[in-house]
Amino acid sequence: MNAPDTSITYASAGVDVEAGDRAVELMKAAVKATHNSSVLGGVGGFAGLYDASRLLSYRKPLLATSTDGVGTKVAIAQAMDIHDTIGFDLVGMVVDDIVVVGAEPLFMTDYIACGKVVPERIAAIVRGIAAACEVAGTALVGGETAEHPGLLGEHEYDVAGAATGVVEADRLLGPERVRRGDVVIGMASSGIHSNGYSLVRRVINHAGWQLERQVSELGRTLGEELLEPTRVYAADCLDLARYEPAGVHGFSHVTGGGLAANLARVLPKGLQATVDRSTWELPPVFKLVAELGNVPQPDLERTLNLGVGMVAIVDAGSADAALERLAARGVPAWVMGTVGEAETPSGSDADFVQGAKGVDGGAVRLVGNYA
Repeated sequence: MNAPDTSITYASAGVDVEAGDRAVELMKAAVKATHNSSVLGGVGGFAGLYDASRLLSYRKPLLATSTDGVGTKVAIAQAMDIHDTIGFDLVGMVVDDIVVVGAEPLFMTDYIACGKVVPERIAAIVRGIAAACEVAGTALVGGETAEHPGLLGEHEYDVAGAATGVVEADRLLGPERVRRGDVVIGMASSGIHSNGYSLVRRVINHAGWQLERQVSELGRTLGEELLEPTRVYAADCLDLARYEPAGVHGFSHVTGGGLAANLARVLPKGLQATVDRSTWELPPVFKLVAELGNVPQPDLERTLNLGVGMVAIVDAGSADAALERLAARGVPAWVMGTVGEAETPSGSDADFVQGAKGVDGGAVRLVGNYA
């Protein structure tokens, strides 16, 4: 066996431990800003510690957990070399799944895999995650940055995260609370959010458009529009759920699968939400994707949020109070439909969805045309 002429070290294999340490130093202040009195210890421990004593005040606390990533939207961030907004996409995808059941997201951890640790880039990503956690009222208690040379390119990375929340058992939201006659309220998205970017990127590449292109309909460059951070609804939804006059029975986070599929997941079998498209106008970016790619409407609706990022299902007599509460918090919202008896569709019906993502639940019918 022939020994190499020079020593092989971890650094020569492509892993820079010192760069990782520098990244931690750059992000410490942002992470610490998310901590409250329940977080124990500082940044850099083997495990994040959270004081669960507050759960003693619950009669029957239920823990809720969720994990997710950002998908191929990271490719846009990497192409534009802008990394401090992608954290909102990550946090939104995770904590807004938790609040759907009425749970408060208590703490979160993140994971970043990259081809090469560039301290400033990693710190920018984590600063974005921390800023979004502050908006959500969630503590960022730990994370991991892994350098994978040879597996990922020097400028490539992916992010993922997980969060844990709690809800009192008798405050749990879900299909069992939804009733015939309930009203469906849509909350505006900030843009495409973090789902459907494989379709969007394919359309853009096919059209030959560059991210630097100024688009008059958008009022900015294409890249700036596509990198618009996901709206984080957690604090707004929790406030609405705790506001008794709002009469909240359920929420639906509109992510992969689109509005109808995700709304159907939180409806009980035997009931159907009828959603009127004419109650809102498609934001320009969605019209652009549809036109550039000649994307069929059913495919758009199964892939993108089309301007609706979160849905609340409320008692009919409480709809006005719910809308006023959301408006006071700066969340654009409107009545988009009602809940009634489920129908039996005949044949293939692109406007009708029953059950989704393994949930044998209720149904959703989209009617009318977008305003």
